[in-house]
Amino acid sequence: MKQKVTFFWFRRDLRLEDNVGLFHALQSDFPVIPLFIFDEDILENLPKNDARVSFIYDSLQKINEELKTIESAILIKKGKTAEVWKSLLTQFDIQKVLFNKDYEPYAIKRDSEISSLVQQNGAVSLSYKDHVIFEEKEITKSDGLPYTIYTPYKNKWLEKYHLSGQAPEYDTKPLFSNFAKNQFEFPELSEIGFERSSIKVLPHNLTQIANYKETRDFPALDSTSYLSPHLRFGTVSIRKLVNWANKKNQTFLSELIWREFFIQILFSFPHVVNHNFKPAYDGIEWSNNEEDFKRWCSGTTGYPMVDAGMRQLNETGYMHNRVRMVVASFLCKHLLINWQWGEAYFAEKLLDFELASNVGNWQWAAGTGCDAAPYFRVFNPEIQQKKFDEKGSYIRKWIPEFDLGYNAPMVDHAFARDRAIATYKKGIIK
Repeated sequence: MKQKVTFFWFRRDLRLEDNVGLFHALQSDFPVIPLFIFDEDILENLPKNDARVSFIYDSLQKINEELKTIESAILIKKGKTAEVWKSLLTQFDIQKVLFNKDYEPYAIKRDSEISSLVQQNGAVSLSYKDHVIFEEKEITKSDGLPYTIYTPYKNKWLEKYHLSGQAPEYDTKPLFSNFAKNQFEFPELSEIGFERSSIKVLPHNLTQIANYKETRDFPALDSTSYLSPHLRFGTVSIRKLVNWANKKNQTFLSELIWREFFIQILFSFPHVVNHNFKPAYDGIEWSNNEEDFKRWCSGTTGYPMVDAGMRQLNETGYMHNRVRMVVASFLCKHLLINWQWGEAYFAEKLLDFELASNVGNWQWAAGTGCDAAPYFRVFNPEIQQKKFDEKGSYIRKWIPEFDLGYNAPMVDHAFARDRAIATYKKGIIK
């Protein structure tokens, strides 16, 4: 007879410690088999040397090495998620399947289908909140509707957080003996159909943000934590981060709350993936000039701050947050290119790409989203450079030819600003 087992399904929570779903799985009455599925529906759209796949693979390998010390291993599968689960349900006597919730539209649909499949096969399917402090409808206005403005959302979030003391952390280590003993073979990256990327996810470092409030807008100082890809794939616990930030760094905590704000916007208003949050902006006539877009992508616009940011992104998969605002505003306002083009390019390149934040921030820059920058605010890239990279240290790092005589700007700022404001005024539906 097959051994009765519980499955824990890793997704964007690639760690063994302080993992809510895993904590509950390990308290099951049955040995726990950890699982990760390389989902072909996601992978088929990625280049073979995608840096994020390399990072996921390496993170899983770290998990597997730790499991090997207790004579266990993670089961790695690749395929269409439903087909993988159908196969697993025939191979194992699965009693329970546990996983942590994901709030993106694709994931919600996928998880609903898998839960139904599991239940049809006589097993229990359970999901848990792990990716955020407050989910779905936990932070709402008094009428139960979701917030669409950040500041009141943040205030309600902080009020609820402080009432609870702090976010609970889950100690999984004492439960590790409940992992099933097994010797699953860990595949090579090439067996999954990918090759190692030369672009690396950097280790996160909280000591770099000691003066975050004062230094976070200056890209040359390199005073950011590099946490964002780790948050995206769950190699760090959001609860530990929030509890730390609450004690040490309120400005950094506000940025973590922005992340949750955009996640609940995406959950409550899933149309924002492909449409403006504000339908009144649907009438804007974007120029969408392909040659202009190529120059923006390649970092050859003639505006040093914009070009340095795009070259940093292309070479490393990172871009400083202040610079992200400048390059996004430039694409939408100076070049009148639809924010969706920029959002898609960032989705392809960013190591920390997360749908909710990417869509939310791009619509913020374009002025078409919730609590967005007003349409008539048009960042002047030259003023931004003088304010935040006065000595040109950041620019010279990414544009080595800068001092040899740099290209003229592809569009005059004053002209582009007036054109953008006129186009928005004309396009906004009253």
